Amino acid sequence: MPKDVKPATLAAQAGGAIDTQSGGVVPPIQPATTYARDRDYQLLNADNVYARDHNDTTRLAESVLAGLEQGAAALLFPTGMAAIAAVFRTIPTGGCAIVQSGIYWGTTKWIRDFAARRAITVIEVDTSNAEALELACRDHPANLVFVEIPSNPWLKVTDIAAAVRCSHDIGATLVVDSTAATPLLSQPLALGADIVMHSTTKAINGHSDVLGGVLVTRAENALWQEIATDRHDAGATIGPFESWLLLRGMRTLPLRVERMCENAMKVARFLQGHPKVTDVYYPGLESHPGHDIAKQQMAGGYGFLLSFLVAGDQQDALRVAGALNLFHRATSIGGVESLVEHRYTIEPHTGIPETLLRISIGIEDADDLIADLAQALG
Repeated sequence: MPKDVKPATLAAQAGGAIDTQSGGVVPPIQPATTYARDRDYQLLNADNVYARDHNDTTRLAESVLAGLEQGAAALLFPTGMAAIAAVFRTIPTGGCAIVQSGIYWGTTKWIRDFAARRAITVIEVDTSNAEALELACRDHPANLVFVEIPSNPWLKVTDIAAAVRCSHDIGATLVVDSTAATPLLSQPLALGADIVMHSTTKAINGHSDVLGGVLVTRAENALWQEIATDRHDAGATIGPFESWLLLRGMRTLPLRVERMCENAMKVARFLQGHPKVTDVYYPGLESHPGHDIAKQQMAGGYGFLLSFLVAGDQQDALRVAGALNLFHRATSIGGVESLVEHRYTIEPHTGIPETLLRISIGIEDADDLIADLAQALG
């Protein structure tokens, strides 16, 4: 496939792969766990020894993801958290990490626990405040800086270019969790970030039926080789069937993201004008404090994730969530179906407001979603 094709073409044609043996336009699944040698004990395929990280289906999915992110290489993992863990294991014992505060709680919890075991200093800072991030970098010579765009569930927007400058000034690796932006809306590597991470469980797969995570690097340097070796030795690899499902999901990624962003903007504007909603967190709204930065570094939309505060107390928020008919009450984001979550029920210890509802917007008709929210709010 030509290197200059647009993301929609790359995704739709799964990187241009066909099954040359059968002529099928869909790439095959290779489920073998080991690979044969000839009578002279030479590999029949020099690229394939053992399926821990030698699988043609997985390599194809990785090549498509690297292409979508304009990266040098990609590595798939069995979950998004496994991908995050792999990059954090490069921090030496006694090292330091600067981590955005108020991000996905599962990430924060794991980082805190891991850092405590390895005597790693973790500095948590609101990286959407560029001055606060610059000050943290100046005061703490970190090995790694980790940010999330937009953040989950607060939808804060970090200036990636500014984060690149202050991270690289201290020799730190900048890692960006771009799950809520997808490779279609944001290109952190093009802005200078070192590694971008996605939970492929979310929009990249898009059908709520595959667990996975990916790291994509701007350069195949020594750090990247360390991550690749660790993945191989620790066995943190994804299966061929999951890789194939990711390839299938990515074929419609541009269409799904376009529709989800359109829907999310309509829903956000509706909620912003509703008398029983006290605040809406969505970077596409001009009132959002990160709107200008999001406008600069996001193309084609502002994502499918948003949060809002219900007027009243915790019971009022739970009543609204319970009255929704089209929004499934479930934990995740980025699927074709719309979801709602009462975050305080999940993480009451984090300071999350009792009235915050996080919604992931799917590909349904926007008017139907708005009508469902309207009847639930009353």
